[in-house]
Amino acid sequence: MSIPGKFLSFCLVLAAVAAVQPVIAVVQAPLDELARDVDRAESMRAVKNLQRTYAQYSQYGLWTEMADLFAKDATYIFDEETIKGRKAIGDYLTSHQGGGQQGLAAGAVHTQIIDHPVVNLSVDGESAKGRWYGFFLLSDNQGNASIHGGVFENEYMREDGKWKIGVHHFFPQYDGPYETGWHNWKGQDVGILPYHFTPDESGIPIPNPAGAAPKSKASLSELEERIAVMNDESLVRNLQASYGYYVNRRMWDDVTDLFTADGVYEAGGVGVYKGTAGVRKALERMGPAGLTHGVLNDRLQFDTVVSFASGRREAHVRGMELGLLGEADKDEAYWEVSVYDNRFVKEDGLWKVREMRVFPLFRSEYGKGWGKSRIAATAPAGTLAAGPLPPEDVGDAGGQDRLVPAFVSSHPVTGKPVVAPKGLKLVATKPLTGTVAAPPAKKASTDTDARTKEAARKVMVAKAYDGAEHVSSSYGFFADDSQWNWLSALFGKTGTKQIPFAGYYTGYDRISHGLFLEYGDPVSLSAKKASIAFHWRIQPVINVAPDGRSARVRTYLFHPNTSKQGSSTLFGAMYPDDHLILEDGIWRLWNLSLDEPYFEMPNWKGGWSGARDRPVAAQTPRATPPPAPAPPDPNAPPRPRRFTGAALVAEFRPDVPITELGKLQEHFRGGTGEPWDWPRILPMWWGYKNPVSGRQPELFLPDCVPCGYSPNMSMLKHGYLLPTTDPVKSDD
Repeated sequence: MSIPGKFLSFCLVLAAVAAVQPVIAVVQAPLDELARDVDRAESMRAVKNLQRTYAQYSQYGLWTEMADLFAKDATYIFDEETIKGRKAIGDYLTSHQGGGQQGLAAGAVHTQIIDHPVVNLSVDGESAKGRWYGFFLLSDNQGNASIHGGVFENEYMREDGKWKIGVHHFFPQYDGPYETGWHNWKGQDVGILPYHFTPDESGIPIPNPAGAAPKSKASLSELEERIAVMNDESLVRNLQASYGYYVNRRMWDDVTDLFTADGVYEAGGVGVYKGTAGVRKALERMGPAGLTHGVLNDRLQFDTVVSFASGRREAHVRGMELGLLGEADKDEAYWEVSVYDNRFVKEDGLWKVREMRVFPLFRSEYGKGWGKSRIAATAPAGTLAAGPLPPEDVGDAGGQDRLVPAFVSSHPVTGKPVVAPKGLKLVATKPLTGTVAAPPAKKASTDTDARTKEAARKVMVAKAYDGAEHVSSSYGFFADDSQWNWLSALFGKTGTKQIPFAGYYTGYDRISHGLFLEYGDPVSLSAKKASIAFHWRIQPVINVAPDGRSARVRTYLFHPNTSKQGSSTLFGAMYPDDHLILEDGIWRLWNLSLDEPYFEMPNWKGGWSGARDRPVAAQTPRATPPPAPAPPDPNAPPRPRRFTGAALVAEFRPDVPITELGKLQEHFRGGTGEPWDWPRILPMWWGYKNPVSGRQPELFLPDCVPCGYSPNMSMLKHGYLLPTTDPVKSDD
């Protein structure tokens, strides 16, 4: 070819490349942005699972494994103690908490429940900050038991490609020996702890990134799979949390609905029950279906970590269960702490329980505590052990506090398998049922533009789960600290909040004013408080709309209370069906309802079994406000009167008084009908159907609690999709 001919050919090639290059850029840019979004969403999940893993390792004294979760130059702060560097942190944990050895001594308890997260990722996606509650049940091997509690404000960083703890900062707020219960830390007023987030920031857990997305090596198929893992994790978490709610009410039909036909239930120390009838028999060890007067069966689910087998047909689910159990009419009450180590499988697109394996660490009489009372779980003589479906021993027997149920994965930082320390035994290492074959690979669509847009939508759904959880948790933290303005700012522009015993108020101005009238003026961030009521909003079931712009959330209110001198107490309540929306790029509460209390303690000594029925007249809300308390400083302006229940309704009428809601508020304080207090069993409402069978609960909420009375309060009237109440199938 002549030189002019070669030159012409070269020019034609350049022209062709120039013509193709913009097309490649158009395809690659959205893919790069998708890859960055996926990485940031995964980072949020990784940070939370890192902290939950820390709690799980702590429960068995795995000090070395805990230390390996820290960055090389990390900082560990407990109150006024500061330790720097990963090695020093490991030495500190081993010496101060482990008595110089790995693992716990026989009889010792070291259950650190760490939950209720508000996590915020940095703009560059390489660091994060997280706030958590801590509730610690502790005991040495000499019978000395105690309870500690407080708040974590931690920092996390990505180092060598792995998420690690950069700063562990625990602020103790209460502690005490079991015999007397807890009081404020060091007997002093408790300060309001610094927040790493504002109300708006709590609704933006993953901020918008800066600059162009870096080039990604991930294929679209790989990104689609990673997104599917996150959304399956949300469904699996919902299934585990739903199990807990059904067990609390002894709704055995609904619990068995969650299992596959060949499902099994292993009761640690007892054996394995097989099939639907066997699962039902295992459940009935907790008592017959339904709650009767004075029966408490609350088994709260904490620190759940999920992993998936290849192909996403199997999930390994592990966490902690705190049992608050007993029967007030018999003066019986028990603490129970267990580890659940479960295996879920996907059938016809729905996640189901195939193996429920619950290993109790201890069951203790309330009057003695876990330092002096340990009730061993054994197969009961007679009907259960000798019945037609007896449990089967699978070699997981042993001392309850000597068994370590297998973790869901290898160590998240080192990648090494976790082994039991000397004197402890690793159990539940093999499945009880057969493997599930991975599905045949599906041929992907060739329309990459449509697939990329669909993947972006699914990332929004995954991120919505975290956004809803964190706003829910922020509500609890702000309520603890009497930050009524901040709490009100969590709501959408026309969001609605139920103020207890009174009714629903819409919009920031009315919500904040109603809170001010009921609880008094907000507390300064620099102030100290003589007492704190903690609002753990735990065990979320979060259903997200397909467009990722709205969500429905159910949470349990775990409510420990502390003061300098008064008796420490607990009570439990329910946020049955909160609604949230994505408004102007920020997750906000749209409608919040609280049903309370389902159980309470008159004092520490009596516990929840010390409650007795009250005369009806004593439960009637006050018709007039109480007198204003005398100010401590005679020169200080008088504090405003506080209005509760009917008094608040008379002073500042709600948009929807709860007395207008009929059956929805029947027997609740300030509601309709005769008020019921624990140990009477209040009705319980549900904002979703059984996540496997679709069984509709007797008391069912098709929309928000007040929406039937005030239809304009529905998010449907304001341009949002109402998340489904039906079972949700996996994307594939």
